[in-house]
Amino acid sequence: MTLAVREVLGELRAAREAGLSETALLERIATRLDQEARPTLRPVFNLTGTVLHTNLGRALLPEAAIEAMVAVARAASNLEYDLADGRRGERDHHVEKLLCALTGAEAASVVNNNAAAVLLVLNTLAQRKEVPTSRGELIEIGGSFRLPDIMARSGCRLREVGTTNRTHLADYAEAIGPKTGAVLKIHASNYSIEGFTAAVPEAELAQLCRSRGLPFIVDLGSGALVDLRRYGLPHEPTPAETLAQGADVVTFSGDKLLGGPQAGIIVGRSELVERMRKNPLKRALRVDKMTLAALAALLRIYTDPDRVAERIPTLRLLARPLAAIRTQAARVQPLLQAALKQTVEVIDCQSQVGSGAAPTQRIASAGLAIRPGSDRLAAAFRALPIPVIGRVQDGAFILDLRCLEDEAAFVAQLGTL
Repeated sequence: MTLAVREVLGELRAAREAGLSETALLERIATRLDQEARPTLRPVFNLTGTVLHTNLGRALLPEAAIEAMVAVARAASNLEYDLADGRRGERDHHVEKLLCALTGAEAASVVNNNAAAVLLVLNTLAQRKEVPTSRGELIEIGGSFRLPDIMARSGCRLREVGTTNRTHLADYAEAIGPKTGAVLKIHASNYSIEGFTAAVPEAELAQLCRSRGLPFIVDLGSGALVDLRRYGLPHEPTPAETLAQGADVVTFSGDKLLGGPQAGIIVGRSELVERMRKNPLKRALRVDKMTLAALAALLRIYTDPDRVAERIPTLRLLARPLAAIRTQAARVQPLLQAALKQTVEVIDCQSQVGSGAAPTQRIASAGLAIRPGSDRLAAAFRALPIPVIGRVQDGAFILDLRCLEDEAAFVAQLGTL
């Protein structure tokens, strides 16, 4: 409290505010104390139109996953303890059987994100060796984080093959030599190259790697476990499909299209996965008990494919019918207009998957446009008890309602605007 008083007084002196009454001063101090008492990590309403928004926490967890996290957080657990043998266990075992059943892999391991998964795989299989990779697949993800940088940190040497738009099997074959440790193929999940293009199918690359005795690694990035076409989205290759085409190791994210907690998942041949478990980096990159509990609960949902979209928020929001969103917009519009006392219009808009998934696909949605819109208005919505994040576009402040499920909580705080 003393620090807050000093900060407020210092700000008043710096601004040369004189004549502030004792009551006003106490109110300002109370406001500062209230602000400092709030956690900095808070729930928000994601009305940006981006379902998997990296800055807003990506995937919402299913209730089953949340309950599983709470259960292991409240009590001791058998995280690394084999209840049958009464001996030390392996934490991967809590999800390995499920991952193998869902992907067809021989073995599986989990680390703290997909970049870490790629790092561990390359460090284990290709340290101090070359890794041929197509120039057209040298991706950059959020925050200027680049694949070549990850490869360099893993201790392997990137060997670029082909060109930005066209890479052929012969390019890989010519690049393979005595110094080659593995071949890496990256699924372009956050961009699209169109026009005069060529890429080598996984099955052909797998056959080449087998003939040369090299591991074939595929990074899928977003990591869908189901065919997204049933939800009106473009097909994303699944780990099961990629392994069936001959990949030895596949990596993907847990918190993107999979719809779970932040994690990097590695599936593939048992002998290779076991080598990764023995790598000292695995301990530095491992996940905690709550992540494993949430991931295991999520994977169990996938064993009942008919209820996946109903129980996993990411898929439920992506599959949400346009008619339902329009109806909701019509309900909320008069309430928001009354609170703001300015024009609010129901509009059609476009949502997107986000987090590097289906980059060219837009999903028909509906929302509310507040005119005139401004950065000041956006800041007012961010200052609500549960901050509302929208976007300023074409002179309007847009709220895309695709991700608005708790309508009652949203409406309840409109009076404070």
